[in-house]
Amino acid sequence: HVQLVESGGGSVQAGGSLRLSCAVSGYTYCMGWFRQAPKKEREGVAFIDSDGKTLYTDSVKGRFTISKENAKNTAYLQMNDLKPEDSATYICAARPRMNCDPLRVEYSAWGRGTQVTVS
Repeated sequence: HVQLVESGGGSVQAGGSLRLSCAVSGYTYCMGWFRQAPKKEREGVAFIDSDGKTLYTDSVKGRFTISKENAKNTAYLQMNDLKPEDSATYICAARPRMNCDPLRVEYSAWGRGTQVTVS
């Protein structure tokens, strides 16, 4: 049974930076973050697989970086040059199988979410 524990998030002014962390217990192949803003659909933001291959949604490319530290079973999302439209609840997710593209596969383990507010 995979469990995800998130940390980070908060409030920042436009142009600022935040870092999210997600510690996982159990086996995963893919890890990453979705985000959901009020009245908007949930959106896949950034994902990383066991080999370190990454996927990003177009709106965050060049600003966000996902990484992981295998020794700590933890993934990180470094968010730079934040914009008001990045404001949302960010939810860590994981899946045990190959193919991390959130447009093509389902994620089976979810964190509780953490709020990011950019003003």
